[in-house]
Amino acid sequence: MNPTYFLFLIYIIVCTLIITYWAAKRSKTTNRFYIAAGSLSGFQNGMAIAGDFISAASFLGIVGMVAIRGYDGFLYSIGFLVSYLVVLFLVAEPIHRLGKYSLGDVICSRFPSESMRLLMAFCTFIISILYIIPQLVASGFLLRLLLDINYSISVIVIGGLMTIFVVVGGMIATSWVQIVKTVLLMSGTFLLTLIVLSHFNWDVAELIGEVKTGTPLEEKFFLPGNLFDHPLEFLSLQLALVLGTAGLPHILIRLFTVSNAFEVRRSLISSTWIIGIFYVMTLVLGLGTVAFLGYESLMLLDPTGNLAAPLLAKAVGGDFLLAFVSAIAFTTIVAVVAGLVISATTAFSHDFFHHILKKGKSTEKEQLRVARWSALGIGLISTLFALRLENINVTFLVSMTFIVAASSIFPVLLLTIYWKRFTQVGAIIGMFSGLAASLLFVILGPYIMNPSDGWIRGEAIFSLYNPGIITIPIGFLGAYLGTILSRRQSQSIVDFNKFYIQSQSGIASRGEKKWKT
Repeated sequence: MNPTYFLFLIYIIVCTLIITYWAAKRSKTTNRFYIAAGSLSGFQNGMAIAGDFISAASFLGIVGMVAIRGYDGFLYSIGFLVSYLVVLFLVAEPIHRLGKYSLGDVICSRFPSESMRLLMAFCTFIISILYIIPQLVASGFLLRLLLDINYSISVIVIGGLMTIFVVVGGMIATSWVQIVKTVLLMSGTFLLTLIVLSHFNWDVAELIGEVKTGTPLEEKFFLPGNLFDHPLEFLSLQLALVLGTAGLPHILIRLFTVSNAFEVRRSLISSTWIIGIFYVMTLVLGLGTVAFLGYESLMLLDPTGNLAAPLLAKAVGGDFLLAFVSAIAFTTIVAVVAGLVISATTAFSHDFFHHILKKGKSTEKEQLRVARWSALGIGLISTLFALRLENINVTFLVSMTFIVAASSIFPVLLLTIYWKRFTQVGAIIGMFSGLAASLLFVILGPYIMNPSDGWIRGEAIFSLYNPGIITIPIGFLGAYLGTILSRRQSQSIVDFNKFYIQSQSGIASRGEKKWKT
């Protein structure tokens, strides 16, 4: 065990636990536990959103993707960035004005029913678990590499830490851990970028020339077509990434942690700038990996490319810089997982326990107790799954999360806000059809069914690795047909008038009379 790596990780753990202890004293009510009482400023929340969104897959995976796949690897990250424009222009402010704690509040403000709230809670839970598992698996590999400790112990450490953050500190602790993570991530990435550029005398052309000699793709490295064999596959992936973010519960509930619509806009604009700058730096790091290590050396050390950033850090800065970058990756995993746990916890305790089991009559003390126990349960379930899935292809779980979110939650959310004739039957059918189609297409696709290394040995029934281009229209089509075939459109139109005024102006939501511009 390298003592430098160990000391860096211990320092990060101690700092995050101090934040949790501080936040615990301020999480005595459901309002503070679920949404930090709307106390974050727009810029603080923007940093937290960026911290929530830039996962280990982004920090570790995108650098390796650029190094191995070139142009297509960078385009992979563009989908993440563009997705925030969809959130900003289509759903951000209506969600803030309509909801209180969860996405179930938003949908049920137009379609108040237990079945609708239960379905939203179920989808939130499924998406959160699907996203937590690959983060924990990645953490197991990272700690095993750095500290030479058992994979199972690594997963248990991360799983235990994330559970402590949520159980003790709630959204306040989660938010500030994400803010600290963003500061460390941007600082470390910026430092590494400067070191890479300085080695080439700040001449990007010289760096590009070195890349051409370091990759077997040569000129093709800077041309499309290196990631997927068919353009339709890449288009499908981009569609899932762009629309999936607008359906990720752990991102959208952050819109409740600020006080008004002006701060919502500031949050998303701030996070978009941070994420955009980060992905530009990952491009430089991907090129630097090829220039310093070379394609063959990278494949020899790490064929997946997931450790490209740490390997580059060691090549240009030795053990100290590697320890710093790895500690950032560790913080990244903890922060993202904590955000996912808080979204699943809110869905269970607020939507299921408070509204469905207790019919809206539970006390704050009961809600907090259930929230903390549910966070403990979610952490335990996720950790147990991660322990059993050591050899899983984590890429497919991440992409599957975006496909499920884009196919189930996003169509219902968008049509609920903007379609006058949309009905509750359409919402239920749309969500069911999108969820079922996305799960079915992934299970019967080449990630699961593969003659060589699939869970099911055999030829895939559906050839697309990323079937979002099929499943997302199915979600919209199910919502449309369910609405057309249902007979309660007149009541939906009457309800929509009041609902739309509230979603666009904030009147009758949280007692607001006007909104800031």
